[in-house]
Amino acid sequence: MAKDTALVIMAAGIGSRFGGGIKQLAPIGPNGEIIMDYSIHDALEAGFNKIVFIIRKDLEKDFKEIIGNRIEKLTKVEYAYQELDKLPEGFSVPEGRTKPWGTGHAVLMIKGLVKEPFVVINADDYYGKEAFRRIHDYMIQNMDEDRPVYDMCMAGFVLSNTLSENGTVTRGACEVDGQGNLVQVRETFGIQMLDDGLHAEDEKGNPVTVRADQLVSMNMWGIPPAFLDELEKQFPEFLANIPEGNLKAEYLLPQVIDALVQEKRATVKVLDTQDKWFGVTYHEDKEAVVAAIRRLISEGVYQEKLFS
Repeated sequence: MAKDTALVIMAAGIGSRFGGGIKQLAPIGPNGEIIMDYSIHDALEAGFNKIVFIIRKDLEKDFKEIIGNRIEKLTKVEYAYQELDKLPEGFSVPEGRTKPWGTGHAVLMIKGLVKEPFVVINADDYYGKEAFRRIHDYMIQNMDEDRPVYDMCMAGFVLSNTLSENGTVTRGACEVDGQGNLVQVRETFGIQMLDDGLHAEDEKGNPVTVRADQLVSMNMWGIPPAFLDELEKQFPEFLANIPEGNLKAEYLLPQVIDALVQEKRATVKVLDTQDKWFGVTYHEDKEAVVAAIRRLISEGVYQEKLFS
Protein backbone atom coordinates (compact mmCIF):
# COMPACT_ATOMS: atom_id res chain seq x y z
CA MET A 1 0.00 0.00 0.00
CA ALA A 2 1.31 3.47 -0.91
CA LYS A 3 2.53 5.54 2.00
CA ASP A 4 0.41 8.61 2.75
CA THR A 5 2.09 12.01 2.60
CA ALA A 6 0.54 15.45 3.09
CA LEU A 7 1.19 18.93 1.73
CA VAL A 8 0.66 21.58 4.43
CA ILE A 9 0.24 25.16 3.17
CA MET A 10 0.67 28.06 5.60
CA ALA A 11 -1.95 30.55 4.41
CA ALA A 12 -3.12 32.19 7.65
CA GLY A 13 -1.12 35.31 6.82
CA ILE A 14 -3.41 36.12 3.88
CA GLY A 15 -5.05 39.52 4.33
CA SER A 16 -8.72 39.83 5.15
CA ARG A 17 -9.56 41.58 1.84
CA PHE A 18 -9.71 39.01 -0.93
CA GLY A 19 -9.08 39.91 -4.55
CA GLY A 20 -6.39 41.75 -6.48
CA GLY A 21 -4.93 43.42 -3.40
CA ILE A 22 -3.90 40.16 -1.71
CA LYS A 23 -0.59 38.91 -3.03
CA GLN A 24 -1.18 35.20 -2.29
CA LEU A 25 -4.37 35.28 -4.37
CA ALA A 26 -3.19 37.35 -7.31
CA PRO A 27 -3.92 35.47 -10.57
CA ILE A 28 -0.62 34.63 -12.29
CA GLY A 29 -1.62 31.81 -14.69
CA PRO A 30 -3.41 32.13 -18.06
CA ASN A 31 -6.67 30.79 -16.58
CA GLY A 32 -6.59 32.74 -13.32
CA GLU A 33 -4.36 30.25 -11.46
CA ILE A 34 -2.69 31.52 -8.30
CA ILE A 35 0.75 30.48 -7.00
CA MET A 36 -0.82 27.92 -4.64
CA ASP A 37 -2.38 26.11 -7.63
CA TYR A 38 1.08 25.41 -9.05
CA SER A 39 2.42 24.16 -5.69
CA ILE A 40 -0.58 21.85 -5.29
CA HIS A 41 -0.24 20.59 -8.87
CA ASP A 42 3.47 19.83 -8.36
CA ALA A 43 2.86 18.14 -5.00
CA LEU A 44 0.10 15.87 -6.35
CA GLU A 45 2.26 14.99 -9.35
CA ALA A 46 5.12 14.08 -6.97
CA GLY A 47 2.82 11.71 -5.04
CA PHE A 48 1.46 13.69 -2.08
CA ASN A 49 -2.15 12.64 -1.49
CA LYS A 50 -3.59 15.09 1.04
CA ILE A 51 -3.64 18.90 1.25
CA VAL A 52 -3.96 20.77 4.55
CA PHE A 53 -4.58 24.52 4.43
CA ILE A 54 -3.70 26.50 7.56
CA ILE A 55 -5.95 29.57 7.46
CA ARG A 56 -7.79 31.94 9.79
CA LYS A 57 -11.38 31.07 10.61
CA ASP A 58 -12.67 34.43 9.36
CA LEU A 59 -11.26 33.67 5.89
CA GLU A 60 -12.77 30.19 5.56
CA LYS A 61 -15.74 31.03 3.33
CA ASP A 62 -13.77 33.20 0.89
CA PHE A 63 -10.79 30.85 0.88
CA LYS A 64 -12.92 27.85 -0.02
CA GLU A 65 -14.58 29.79 -2.83
CA ILE A 66 -11.26 30.93 -4.31
CA ILE A 67 -9.29 27.69 -4.08
CA GLY A 68 -10.42 25.14 -1.51
CA ASN A 69 -13.56 23.89 -3.24
CA ARG A 70 -11.66 23.38 -6.52
CA ILE A 71 -8.89 21.37 -4.86
CA GLU A 72 -11.39 19.18 -2.96
CA LYS A 73 -12.38 17.74 -6.35
CA LEU A 74 -8.80 16.56 -6.90
CA THR A 75 -7.72 15.13 -3.55
CA LYS A 76 -8.46 14.99 0.19
CA VAL A 77 -8.45 18.47 1.75
CA GLU A 78 -8.42 19.46 5.42
CA TYR A 79 -8.36 22.82 7.20
CA ALA A 80 -6.49 23.91 10.30
CA TYR A 81 -7.07 27.30 11.89
CA GLN A 82 -4.38 29.60 13.26
CA GLU A 83 -5.85 32.11 15.68
CA LEU A 84 -4.13 34.42 18.17
CA ASP A 85 -6.03 32.95 21.10
CA LYS A 86 -5.14 29.31 20.33
CA LEU A 87 -2.77 29.12 23.27
CA PRO A 88 -1.90 26.50 25.89
CA GLU A 89 -3.75 26.51 29.20
CA GLY A 90 -2.56 29.28 31.49
CA PHE A 91 -1.63 31.72 28.68
CA SER A 92 -3.62 34.56 27.15
CA VAL A 93 -3.06 37.05 24.33
CA PRO A 94 -1.14 40.09 25.65
CA GLU A 95 -3.06 43.34 25.39
CA GLY A 96 -2.21 45.03 22.10
CA ARG A 97 -0.90 41.89 20.38
CA THR A 98 -2.17 41.61 16.79
CA LYS A 99 0.74 39.79 15.09
CA PRO A 100 0.29 36.03 14.53
CA TRP A 101 2.47 33.73 16.65
CA GLY A 102 4.64 32.60 13.72
CA THR A 103 5.27 29.55 11.55
CA GLY A 104 5.90 27.17 14.46
CA HIS A 105 2.49 28.02 15.90
CA ALA A 106 0.90 27.69 12.43
CA VAL A 107 2.22 24.17 11.95
CA LEU A 108 1.24 23.21 15.50
CA MET A 109 -2.38 23.82 14.44
CA ILE A 110 -2.33 20.66 12.27
CA LYS A 111 -1.73 18.39 15.28
CA GLY A 112 -4.51 15.79 15.31
CA LEU A 113 -5.23 16.28 11.59
CA VAL A 114 -1.95 14.99 10.20
CA LYS A 115 -0.69 11.54 11.12
CA GLU A 116 1.57 11.05 8.09
CA PRO A 117 4.90 12.63 7.03
CA PHE A 118 4.26 16.07 5.57
CA VAL A 119 5.95 18.89 3.67
CA VAL A 120 5.20 22.42 4.80
CA ILE A 121 5.36 25.43 2.46
CA ASN A 122 4.43 29.11 2.29
CA ALA A 123 1.26 30.00 0.40
CA ASP A 124 2.90 32.72 -1.69
CA ASP A 125 6.08 31.01 -2.88
CA TYR A 126 6.62 29.04 -6.10
CA TYR A 127 9.04 26.18 -5.43
CA GLY A 128 9.17 24.16 -8.67
CA LYS A 129 8.64 20.47 -9.38
CA GLU A 130 12.07 19.15 -8.35
CA ALA A 131 11.80 20.14 -4.68
CA PHE A 132 8.43 18.40 -4.23
CA ARG A 133 9.68 15.29 -5.99
CA ARG A 134 12.90 15.09 -3.96
CA ILE A 135 11.15 15.61 -0.61
CA HIS A 136 8.43 13.07 -1.44
CA ASP A 137 11.02 10.50 -2.52
CA TYR A 138 13.00 11.06 0.68
CA MET A 139 9.87 10.59 2.80
CA ILE A 140 8.93 7.36 1.02
CA GLN A 141 12.38 5.82 0.67
CA ASN A 142 14.53 7.18 3.50
CA MET A 143 12.58 8.79 6.35
CA ASP A 144 12.80 6.61 9.44
CA GLU A 145 10.03 7.54 11.88
CA ASP A 146 11.31 5.06 14.48
CA ARG A 147 14.69 6.70 14.96
CA PRO A 148 15.40 8.20 18.42
CA VAL A 149 16.14 11.55 16.72
CA TYR A 150 13.77 13.32 14.32
CA ASP A 151 14.52 12.38 10.71
CA MET A 152 13.73 15.45 8.60
CA CYS A 153 14.60 17.00 5.25
CA MET A 154 14.40 20.35 3.54
CA ALA A 155 14.65 21.80 0.05
CA GLY A 156 17.87 23.74 -0.39
CA PHE A 157 17.59 26.49 -3.00
CA VAL A 158 20.57 28.24 -4.58
CA LEU A 159 20.54 31.78 -3.17
CA SER A 160 20.96 33.44 -6.57
CA ASN A 161 17.76 31.63 -7.71
CA THR A 162 15.71 33.20 -4.89
CA LEU A 163 16.32 36.94 -5.23
CA SER A 164 13.82 39.66 -6.14
CA GLU A 165 14.74 42.40 -8.59
CA ASN A 166 12.46 44.77 -6.71
CA GLY A 167 13.92 44.83 -3.21
CA THR A 168 15.53 42.88 -0.40
CA VAL A 169 14.57 39.38 0.77
CA THR A 170 15.03 37.36 3.96
CA ARG A 171 16.41 33.82 3.65
CA GLY A 172 17.60 31.04 5.94
CA ALA A 173 21.29 30.70 5.00
CA CYS A 174 22.31 27.05 5.40
CA GLU A 175 25.56 25.41 6.42
CA VAL A 176 25.70 21.81 5.17
CA ASP A 177 28.18 19.05 6.05
CA GLY A 178 29.87 16.58 3.68
CA GLN A 179 26.98 14.11 4.02
CA GLY A 180 24.42 16.69 2.92
CA ASN A 181 23.03 17.21 6.42
CA LEU A 182 22.09 20.60 7.83
CA VAL A 183 24.63 21.94 10.33
CA GLN A 184 22.98 25.31 10.90
CA VAL A 185 20.33 27.58 9.40
CA ARG A 186 20.81 31.29 10.05
CA GLU A 187 18.04 33.79 9.31
CA THR A 188 19.63 36.43 7.06
CA PHE A 189 17.97 39.73 6.21
CA GLY A 190 18.15 42.49 3.60
CA ILE A 191 19.64 40.23 0.92
CA GLN A 192 19.98 42.05 -2.38
CA MET A 193 22.22 41.90 -5.45
CA LEU A 194 23.74 45.33 -6.11
CA ASP A 195 26.37 46.47 -8.61
CA ASP A 196 29.18 45.69 -6.18
CA GLY A 197 27.85 42.23 -5.25
CA LEU A 198 25.55 40.58 -2.72
CA HIS A 199 24.56 42.51 0.41
CA ALA A 200 23.04 40.91 3.52
CA GLU A 201 22.52 41.66 7.21
CA ASP A 202 21.95 39.86 10.50
CA GLU A 203 18.89 40.59 12.66
CA LYS A 204 20.66 43.61 14.19
CA GLY A 205 21.49 45.15 10.82
CA ASN A 206 25.18 44.23 10.82
CA PRO A 207 26.62 43.21 7.43
CA VAL A 208 27.13 39.46 6.92
CA THR A 209 28.68 37.50 4.05
CA VAL A 210 26.59 35.26 1.82
CA ARG A 211 27.51 33.56 -1.45
CA ALA A 212 25.45 33.49 -4.64
CA ASP A 213 25.79 29.68 -4.79
CA GLN A 214 24.93 29.17 -1.10
CA LEU A 215 21.97 26.93 -0.27
CA VAL A 216 19.12 28.67 1.53
CA SER A 217 15.90 27.56 3.15
CA MET A 218 12.61 28.80 1.71
CA ASN A 219 10.55 27.29 4.55
CA MET A 220 10.02 24.01 2.68
CA TRP A 221 10.52 21.27 5.27
CA GLY A 222 9.81 17.53 5.18
CA ILE A 223 8.68 16.57 8.66
CA PRO A 224 7.68 13.36 10.49
CA PRO A 225 4.36 13.59 12.39
CA ALA A 226 6.03 12.96 15.79
CA PHE A 227 7.67 16.40 15.46
CA LEU A 228 4.26 17.96 16.21
CA ASP A 229 4.57 16.66 19.79
CA GLU A 230 7.86 18.58 20.03
CA LEU A 231 6.27 21.78 18.73
CA GLU A 232 3.49 21.41 21.30
CA LYS A 233 5.93 20.77 24.12
CA GLN A 234 8.16 23.75 23.35
CA PHE A 235 5.43 26.36 22.72
CA PRO A 236 4.60 27.07 26.40
CA GLU A 237 8.32 27.51 27.09
CA PHE A 238 8.55 30.04 24.24
CA LEU A 239 5.52 31.96 25.59
CA ALA A 240 6.86 31.99 29.15
CA ASN A 241 10.14 33.54 28.00
CA ILE A 242 8.80 36.44 25.91
CA PRO A 243 10.11 39.69 27.44
CA GLU A 244 7.34 41.86 28.88
CA GLY A 245 6.11 44.39 26.37
CA ASN A 246 7.34 42.48 23.33
CA LEU A 247 4.23 42.16 21.16
CA LYS A 248 5.98 40.82 18.06
CA ALA A 249 7.92 37.74 19.25
CA GLU A 250 7.29 34.76 16.95
CA TYR A 251 7.53 31.01 17.45
CA LEU A 252 9.42 30.19 14.25
CA LEU A 253 9.66 26.74 12.69
CA PRO A 254 13.29 27.14 11.44
CA GLN A 255 14.46 28.19 14.90
CA VAL A 256 12.84 25.16 16.54
CA ILE A 257 14.38 22.83 13.95
CA ASP A 258 17.79 24.51 14.16
CA ALA A 259 17.82 24.15 17.97
CA LEU A 260 17.03 20.43 17.67
CA VAL A 261 19.89 20.03 15.17
CA GLN A 262 22.29 21.79 17.57
CA GLU A 263 21.14 19.50 20.40
CA LYS A 264 21.67 16.42 18.15
CA ARG A 265 17.97 15.61 18.52
CA ALA A 266 17.22 15.96 14.79
CA THR A 267 18.97 15.42 11.48
CA VAL A 268 17.90 17.37 8.40
CA LYS A 269 18.90 16.10 4.95
CA VAL A 270 19.33 19.10 2.62
CA LEU A 271 17.93 18.19 -0.82
CA ASP A 272 19.31 20.74 -3.25
CA THR A 273 17.22 21.93 -6.16
CA GLN A 274 18.20 23.98 -9.21
CA ASP A 275 14.64 25.24 -9.75
CA LYS A 276 14.20 29.00 -9.66
CA TRP A 277 12.01 30.27 -6.84
CA PHE A 278 9.66 33.13 -7.43
CA GLY A 279 7.05 34.88 -5.39
CA VAL A 280 5.18 38.13 -5.04
CA THR A 281 7.25 39.68 -2.25
CA TYR A 282 6.71 43.10 -3.77
CA HIS A 283 3.77 44.38 -5.82
CA GLU A 284 6.17 44.89 -8.75
CA ASP A 285 7.11 41.18 -8.69
CA LYS A 286 3.78 40.09 -10.13
CA GLU A 287 4.70 40.94 -13.73
CA ALA A 288 7.89 38.83 -13.51
CA VAL A 289 5.96 35.90 -12.00
CA VAL A 290 3.34 36.01 -14.77
CA ALA A 291 6.16 36.03 -17.37
CA ALA A 292 7.93 33.12 -15.61
CA ILE A 293 4.77 30.99 -15.63
CA ARG A 294 4.19 31.82 -19.29
CA ARG A 295 7.76 30.73 -20.05
CA LEU A 296 7.32 27.43 -18.14
CA ILE A 297 4.15 26.74 -20.14
CA SER A 298 5.93 27.43 -23.44
CA GLU A 299 8.73 25.03 -22.34
CA GLY A 300 6.13 22.32 -21.69
CA VAL A 301 6.65 22.24 -17.90
CA TYR A 302 2.94 23.02 -17.38
CA GLN A 303 -0.14 22.76 -19.55
CA GLU A 304 -1.98 25.96 -20.41
CA LYS A 305 -4.91 24.69 -18.33
CA LEU A 306 -3.21 23.50 -15.16
CA PHE A 307 -5.85 21.03 -13.92
CA SER A 308 -7.37 19.57 -17.07
